[in-house]
Amino acid sequence: MRVLANFVDGDFVDTGRYFDDINPVDGSLVARVAEADDALVDRAVNAARAAAGAWARTEMAARRRLLHAVADGVEARFDEFVAAEIADTGKDERHARTIDIVRGIANFRFFADLIMTRHGESFRSPTPDGREALSYVVHKPLGVVAVISPWNLPLLLLSWKVAPALACGNAVVAKPSEETPFTATLLAEVIQAAGLPVGVFNLLHGFGPGSAGQALVEHRGIDAITFTGSSATGSAIMRAAANDVKPLSFELGGKNAALIFADCDFDAAVEGTVRSAFSNCGQVCLCTERVYVERPIFERFVVAMKARAEALTVGRPNDPDVAMGPLISRAHREKVRNYFDLAVEEGATVVTGGTVPLFGDDRDGGAFVAPTIWTDLPDTARCNREEIFGPVCHIAPFDSEEEAVRRANDSDYGLATTIWTQNLARAHRVAPQIEAGMVWVNSWFLRDLRTPFGGVKLSGIGREGGAHSLAFYAEPSTICVKL
Repeated sequence: MRVLANFVDGDFVDTGRYFDDINPVDGSLVARVAEADDALVDRAVNAARAAAGAWARTEMAARRRLLHAVADGVEARFDEFVAAEIADTGKDERHARTIDIVRGIANFRFFADLIMTRHGESFRSPTPDGREALSYVVHKPLGVVAVISPWNLPLLLLSWKVAPALACGNAVVAKPSEETPFTATLLAEVIQAAGLPVGVFNLLHGFGPGSAGQALVEHRGIDAITFTGSSATGSAIMRAAANDVKPLSFELGGKNAALIFADCDFDAAVEGTVRSAFSNCGQVCLCTERVYVERPIFERFVVAMKARAEALTVGRPNDPDVAMGPLISRAHREKVRNYFDLAVEEGATVVTGGTVPLFGDDRDGGAFVAPTIWTDLPDTARCNREEIFGPVCHIAPFDSEEEAVRRANDSDYGLATTIWTQNLARAHRVAPQIEAGMVWVNSWFLRDLRTPFGGVKLSGIGREGGAHSLAFYAEPSTICVKL
């Protein structure tokens, strides 16, 4: 059985204390994972601090070459990364091959090149004594950045943070989710082989409270923290970082809305909403859980969504017909099943789903649920207020544009919204009124890596993507010279 070790100060470290990496398809054991203790966390942070200065002084062109070497290394082991991602998450192979690993590679290439385009500002201004001053801005890396990444898109979201942090000259201590440690460990192997200086990248395995995660965010040697995950965990990290006033970047949860207007391209809206509700088994922070449909097409839309949801094949990731795999774990499935029960208690009409499929084989030891659609819940229902993070959506009618905007914004979250309409004026009128960091019109999950990404309210703090990532990982400093 493979052991997934920590990577600290250039060495792979097996602590002798393990937890299990479980395949959510059938409950089988993927690997044993060496859990980091407080002493190893301290060693990793100290190694990063020792390496940070020299790495910050390394020419940008050299950092660029090394990050491209990391991308090349992942690409050379592409099938191995795909297999590891599938083993940890159970997601379908097409998704892993065309999105997760491809984007992981692209993240390293994108930020490696982007750092070469960053430019500073300079100003000449008169001084009170009639002379001049030259003020210019330099960008300084933060030092040691703690990167804490989630389990739903393991390599994609880990690399989305690690790549710009390294590009800007920071040293990194990363902790992937305990649910998905495999591709993070492979990435450490690739980084070692690519020749990054010892201590610039460190990887710790473990849990949150009482484990490596808590020790990492509370460590006085960490200069900044970037985290993607639940809003509750983000709040806990914020409290832990408060005493040292560390810079924070949070991409947190969502209870995302879709607004379907009667003038939409109906088939495109149905297909797009099926995708945004059920992709990756609904385990994407951008997935749609609240669907508002203009009343003239409401009944037709519900019927079409039911047919499409019931046509989705749920099963093994390597089956070419499979559209949806399992949830990440049986524990997460219990959380989702509790919402299935709660929805009925709150008065929902179950249009489809709300069940656990039975296969009669080893998949019954996995974490599968059926794609689920509800109607008839009030907006105040818990199932319409709380993030479920599973393949579920509630569909409700609306009668006016103003009502649609008001109900979409009536949420503690503000990450993403989709709008389906063929009325260009309406699209431009409605989109700016939406309280969300990302608004799609007639599409979903379409991303230009240069644009800002993040949420408002409980959905996060700050923005990632392009220059916005560079702005977080390198702090501007003004130098003023009297001439």
